[in-house]
Formats: sequence, structure tokens, C-alpha cells
Amino acid sequence: MRRHMLSFATIFAFAVAGGVQASDSHAHHLSCSFNSDYDVQVEKDGIVFIRSSGHPSDVFIHDGKLRVDGDNVTISATDAERLRDYEQQVRELVPAVAAIARDGVDIGYSTLTTVVATLAENGDERTRLLHELHDRHYEAMQRIDNTLGRGSWKAGDDSDLFGDNLQKTVADLVSNVTADVVKDALSGDSTRLAALQARTDALDTTLDKAVEAPAEKLGQRAEALCPHFSQLQRLQQQFEFRLPNGERLQLISTDMDRSDKASYAQR
Repeated sequence: MRRHMLSFATIFAFAVAGGVQASDSHAHHLSCSFNSDYDVQVEKDGIVFIRSSGHPSDVFIHDGKLRVDGDNVTISATDAERLRDYEQQVRELVPAVAAIARDGVDIGYSTLTTVVATLAENGDERTRLLHELHDRHYEAMQRIDNTLGRGSWKAGDDSDLFGDNLQKTVADLVSNVTADVVKDALSGDSTRLAALQARTDALDTTLDKAVEAPAEKLGQRAEALCPHFSQLQRLQQQFEFRLPNGERLQLISTDMDRSDKASYAQR
């Protein structure tokens, strides 16, 4: 019976981590990978790209017109059409990413709620933890609604929206719920151990049904965004106009582009 102690004592952490990872794992296995140094603000009268360092630092696009660092840029009719396409792609991307972020957070917190409801034995503590999860879930959704939901996409913000909030919640919950699991695992009481085994088995089955399918669909929706990012990359490569330094306007880049630039800078 002692051989079960470690697995019982750690199963909560594994279950929670597995559930949370399932909710956002597909974000790390997409066929495309794009990044941007710019904060993006989608507004009714145009789209603004801003960054704190590097040039250009302020780019405005609307209806085929372009302003870079406060100066209007003269472009061809062909490039004006490309800019209109670029603007439309971004306008479609931001709400789509917001929807995926909301559903990812929903899956993650649904997983945590299931884990707490299944493994927390003390009724008062279980109620407290479930209320805390509800509040944190609400806060996470509010953060999405106040950023992506309002057309604001901050550079590097995706990890916080999808993972950091959930991981912090997991860390806080583990210390509370694991105590019950460890107590049962170390009790030596065959009845309590059997009950714990039954709860963890049920939890595993429930998470498989409740998490895997929604997470898979979420990954497919995220994958469906890749053509939009690829089109933005193609449009950037097709722009005929040049910036004052002779370079093309590049508001997004692939990981490979960044790697190539880093290698060149080190030479």
C-alpha cells in the first residue's frame, strides 16, 4: 500500500497541470509562428502600430493610406490596395484571437473547477476555493475583454492571457488541495485510500471527456488563423514603397526572420 503514497500525493498536481496544458497546448504546436514588436490598436478610423524602441515606432494604416512616425508616405495605387488588404486581415484577426483566448480561459478554469470539486474533501474549503476560482475566472475574462475585446493587442501579451494567469492559479490551489490528498495517502486507512483512488480515477475520466475534445477544437481554430498571418507576411514582402532607411515595412515577423536577424547582428 505504501507504493501508492507518491502517486496519490502528486496526482492533484499532475491532474491540474495536465488539464491546463490541454487548454493551451495547441498554441505551441501550430504550423505557423509569427511575432510582433508592436502594440496594435484597432480603431474605427484606422489601425495603429506602436513600439517603444526601434524605427519606425509609430505606424498608422487606414483605407490604403499610410503614416509612419507622423509623416504621410506616398505610395502607389497597388500598394494602397495591399494596405487595405493588410488592414482587413488585422481587423479579422484581433476578434478571432479574442474569441480563442476567452474559450481557452474557459477550458482552463473549467478544468480547475472540476479538480477542486472532485479532490477537495473539506466542504468549507471546497466552497472557498470554488468561489476563488470563479473570481479569478471573471478577472481573466475581464482582462481579455478590456484588451483584445477592445481591439488592443499588446506585444508579448498572449502568454499572460492564455497561460500565466492559469499557472498562478494552479500554484495557489496545489498547496490547498494537495494537503487533503497527502493526508489520505499517508493515512494507511484502506477505506480512505480506496475512496481517494476512486476520486482520482473519476477525475481522470472526467478530464479526458471535458478537456481533450474542446482543446482539440480550440487548436484547430488557432490553426485556422495561420493563413491570415501568412497573408500579412506576403503583403509585407510585396510592398513596393520603402522606409527612409531603404527597408520594407515589417510589422510582423516569423521566428525564422528573427533568428536570421539575430545571427546577422552577431557577425
